[in-house]
Amino acid sequence: MSSLDLTADVAELTATLLDIESVSGGEKSLADAVETSLRQLPWLTVLRDGDAIIARTELGRAERVILAGHLDTVPLPTTPGSRGTVPSRWEGTTLYGRGATDMKGGVAVQLALAATLSEPVRDISFVFYDHEEVEAELSGLGRLARNHPELLKADFGILLEPTDGVVEGGCNGTMRFEARTTGVAAHSARAWMGHNAIHDLAPILGRLADYRPQTINVDGLEYRESLNAVKIRGGIAGNVIPDEAVLEINYRFAPDKSIEQAEAVVLELLEGFEVRRTDAAAGARPGLDQPAAAAFVSAVGGEPKPKFGWTDVARLGELGIPAVNFGPGDALLAHSDDEHVSGQAIHDCLAALTRWLS
Repeated sequence: MSSLDLTADVAELTATLLDIESVSGGEKSLADAVETSLRQLPWLTVLRDGDAIIARTELGRAERVILAGHLDTVPLPTTPGSRGTVPSRWEGTTLYGRGATDMKGGVAVQLALAATLSEPVRDISFVFYDHEEVEAELSGLGRLARNHPELLKADFGILLEPTDGVVEGGCNGTMRFEARTTGVAAHSARAWMGHNAIHDLAPILGRLADYRPQTINVDGLEYRESLNAVKIRGGIAGNVIPDEAVLEINYRFAPDKSIEQAEAVVLELLEGFEVRRTDAAAGARPGLDQPAAAAFVSAVGGEPKPKFGWTDVARLGELGIPAVNFGPGDALLAHSDDEHVSGQAIHDCLAALTRWLS
């Protein structure tokens, strides 16, 4: 893969990144282009681990900042006429394409900063990583933390996830479960000879539909929770009573709860059913009372908000690094069939970070 033009207009650079498909598990081409481009900047030391890259300034500054972003996207939309796909396209000053908000606009800002800030007032670790949109155990950032913890030491971190250009503190935790029911298979013409496992999911779905998620104040920010059925599988044929059914459940919980406390909420709600936790990632408290975070908020302005979706600020928090979310684009458009970002939002994000880092 040839290198990227990191001196191009940052919105056009975003379009170039969008045109390189990088659905989770297929980040290699984009990672190759990012690595090749960063290795051409003599003020950076560059390390690659799988499809994750760390590029660092080594200027001996008093403070080091991590600027982090993931290279992968969710799968491409399948709805006819969807605009959030690959390749990208411009409609006026709005850029459409898979990953436009989540989060290739932020990655473009990282790359533009790497190319233009050879003498930042703070040392910077630029972190680009794979497998953010899938199970936590596959995370490229988690792999970097295991394999190269010394390169992730920092005083403060900024994850360039979409926040509409305002600081979003902390994040909700996320957790997945499977609820399983079993029945007895039979010919559908003689259904009374079997027992329908899919029908047995009905009371579980009823409890989830009746549940009223909480809104919880954590360090001054209001975090909204959500608990939902997200997928059902079961049955083998149109003329067979299903003998097994599985309901997948996703719980987004406020950062006042540990993983164990959040799990207890779901198990209590679904008491009496076979429920198994399959994945979990803790949230992160806002940490806006930390000096580095307070200084950043003061520099970029605006009223901080909570981050409802899970982001890797939680993983940075586990490493002892206070971190916030700050990036271009509307998070509500992430993963949508109409995913897009304005060129102005990308320019504004780049300008704010350039001011703070120069």
